[in-house]
Amino acid sequence: MYEWQAALVNLLEAFLRFLPKLVASLVIFVVALYAAGLLARMVAAALRRRQIDPELTLLLERMTRWGIIGLGVLMVLQQVGFNITAFLAGLGVLGVAVGFALQDISRNLVAGILLLLLQPFDIGDAIEVQGYAGIVEDVDLRATSIRTWDGRLVLIPNADVFTSALVNYTKAAKRRIEVQVGVAYGSDLEKVQQVALEAIRQVQGMVEDPEPFVVFHTFGESSVDLTVYFWVDTQAVHPLTAKSQGVKVIHDAFEAAGIDIPFPIRTVFLQQAESASDEGQ
Repeated sequence: MYEWQAALVNLLEAFLRFLPKLVASLVIFVVALYAAGLLARMVAAALRRRQIDPELTLLLERMTRWGIIGLGVLMVLQQVGFNITAFLAGLGVLGVAVGFALQDISRNLVAGILLLLLQPFDIGDAIEVQGYAGIVEDVDLRATSIRTWDGRLVLIPNADVFTSALVNYTKAAKRRIEVQVGVAYGSDLEKVQQVALEAIRQVQGMVEDPEPFVVFHTFGESSVDLTVYFWVDTQAVHPLTAKSQGVKVIHDAFEAAGIDIPFPIRTVFLQQAESASDEGQ
């Protein structure tokens, strides 16, 4: 028998010996994928029934999925005769090297896990961070997805979200609203204050604690300017809706009480032209 024929026979025999392991590895991997999806859904359903926070549910669901997939990969490697111990040792060294090389990705990964655990906001909350304000739609292992008020989808790296000042509007049970307006010089300011406070109590969702108040703060070019401050229950009315209602009720109340909200006034002095005779000289 020729050498190449002997080599081919040996290769075929080796393949036939390895084939059962290959088939078993494929079966194990497919089962691991199926089990990962099934168990992840079961964990998520159980946590939702117990009314666990959505962020923690999302984190545990993903950890379950990837944990089972990782276990399946290790079983596949062991099935084909791979040295798992040496592999894990090398993986640790590689992990350190990759961690230095991919610091930004690692930071976002860790920050995403911390955001899901510490829960400074929930999915569905209205927040403002990094100059973007909107509704939180998702937190994955890389970025936080925010749907802004004008409909844009913004992806902010988790590390930036975690380390930046963050405003959570949803967690504020009460919000203070400010309505600025000017009244004509000569107005009775005591009457202005009384009418403004009575009007603002008509706003839906306004609360009496803290009490609304009025501050006169500026002598404008054509008006005495004031700001009406009042608080609303954010569960009863959106702050923007409350501000819009505040402007309307104050406008109507001032009009009914004869309180003038003046237009800007400009006084222009024109120098009289010299007589024609003077011009002739």
